[in-house]
Amino acid sequence: MKKRVLAMMYAAAAAAILSGCSGSATDAAAEKTPQVVEDKDLDYEYGAGVTFHSNEPVSYSMMFSDHENYPYKADWRLWSAIEEKTNVAFDLTTVARTDYNDKVSALVNTGGAPYIIPKIYDASPFVDSGQVVPISDWVQYMPNYQKCVKDWGMEEDLTRILSSNGKYYRLPGLWEKAAGGYSFLIRKDVFEAAGVDVENEEKNWTWEDFYQACKKVKEHTGADYVWSDQYQLGCAMNLSGIEYGIRAGNSKDGGDWNLGDGLQFDFDKKEFVFTNTTSDYKDYLKFWNKMYKDGILDPETFTQDSEQAKAKFFRGESYVLTCNYQQVADYKAKNRVQADGADLYFTVMPGGPKGQLQPESYRLESGIMISQKALKELGDKEFIKMLRFIDWLWYSDEGQTLALWGVEGETYDKQADGTIVLKPDIYYNGINAGAPKQLNVDFGFGGGVFAYGGSEKLRFSKMTDEEKAWNQRIYDSKEKRKIEPPILSNEEEKEQMNLIKVPLMDYVNTSALEFITGKLNLDSDWEKYTAECEAKGSGKYTDMANEIFEKTKDMIGF
Repeated sequence: MKKRVLAMMYAAAAAAILSGCSGSATDAAAEKTPQVVEDKDLDYEYGAGVTFHSNEPVSYSMMFSDHENYPYKADWRLWSAIEEKTNVAFDLTTVARTDYNDKVSALVNTGGAPYIIPKIYDASPFVDSGQVVPISDWVQYMPNYQKCVKDWGMEEDLTRILSSNGKYYRLPGLWEKAAGGYSFLIRKDVFEAAGVDVENEEKNWTWEDFYQACKKVKEHTGADYVWSDQYQLGCAMNLSGIEYGIRAGNSKDGGDWNLGDGLQFDFDKKEFVFTNTTSDYKDYLKFWNKMYKDGILDPETFTQDSEQAKAKFFRGESYVLTCNYQQVADYKAKNRVQADGADLYFTVMPGGPKGQLQPESYRLESGIMISQKALKELGDKEFIKMLRFIDWLWYSDEGQTLALWGVEGETYDKQADGTIVLKPDIYYNGINAGAPKQLNVDFGFGGGVFAYGGSEKLRFSKMTDEEKAWNQRIYDSKEKRKIEPPILSNEEEKEQMNLIKVPLMDYVNTSALEFITGKLNLDSDWEKYTAECEAKGSGKYTDMANEIFEKTKDMIGF
């Protein structure tokens, strides 16, 4: 299918690789179509595998999401290292991480955004503003980006970020291979004492097997509950929902994990299905109701914040916690768990009725939008120069290594086989626990604005041996999920669908918690629930999604 997707994108664009389609007359008037720019009389060096370097100093304006765990410093080695390599500096608009999305919205919608807008997870809210460049029209000028797409087979992945006009407006971070994600941190010592051989059972266990393991722990410990989770169970509901073939997981502490609009694509029937009224969903709710009713799950899980959940785990009052590996590394490095003899183990996520599916299958990361102001003020030739700088820093192996690890000989050394070894006095991501310096805090490297995306080797370079082993266990036991097609709704369709989606999914989410906790009965209240979903527009919403899919499926190669 990858070849077909790429062929369709070629035909729609009648341009270079991965350019978007032509769109409507209105779109064409609002968005400048790039002309072919010849590489003549360039004042910079660039290319796939070539260090970008400008002959003259240049500065580009950029927004910067300032993370509270590693606050911005003007004297970070990061800035001088980039400038030494490229002769490029940044004119930063620094915004606290917690305010970043709101500030981006305000600046983009008023046309005052800096040229480079990184750390964007979804560009769709900005498309109709006319203030963001349809970057798919310009990626033919980015050799490192195109090499990643071609070498790693990213064509299908990129369909996920297309807009209704066949273009995309965000340069996503690209990973060669999906990895990591969330799973269970458990007290292995307690599980094994209860007779659970965790390392053997996790190879092919299901959620039902995990329930049985937790029952053994409850019986062994006599505890009121086994699991008091963070994110108000939203993350765990998502992870289990994947294995049941449904969409779930939305909490005040953590947001929408994967509930979305409840739709999932049926690849056999080639249509979208509203999953939250299916028999699979009913089975899923029965499972969670059993976890709650049998005292496995702490009733406070649904109301407590994550700090309270973690505190219970650290004190030894619960034995399971959903988290990601970066959190695991932090807990271990800081000796957060107070229980004597605690043996912490990060498990492989259970499978379910739909198989042993790998929860984390998405290879696109947050990415970069480019403001129309950049194109207007720089002009085509200088705009392309800026893109080629971005191409080097965010998409070349050299640029990605610099952004993640820093400067060879200063922050890391490289062994003869190319293995990167962090300097022993620097801590990062569980490596060199207790070291006096931190790679992101003291040097600016390894931060979320620059350091994402890259090859499998680069991704694994920032992992401890334990994390590498965990990922390998996932690869050995889990099956990749297919990439679902996007729903390429235009603005009018999007608005109509959103009027249905918001009240519908609020009802679905509220009802899910009521079914789990027993306030609603899955036998006597189920038909009333499904009828109310239909009354709130679940069928109409699904029909609209399938109508949009039918008229746009050729664009995405289905």
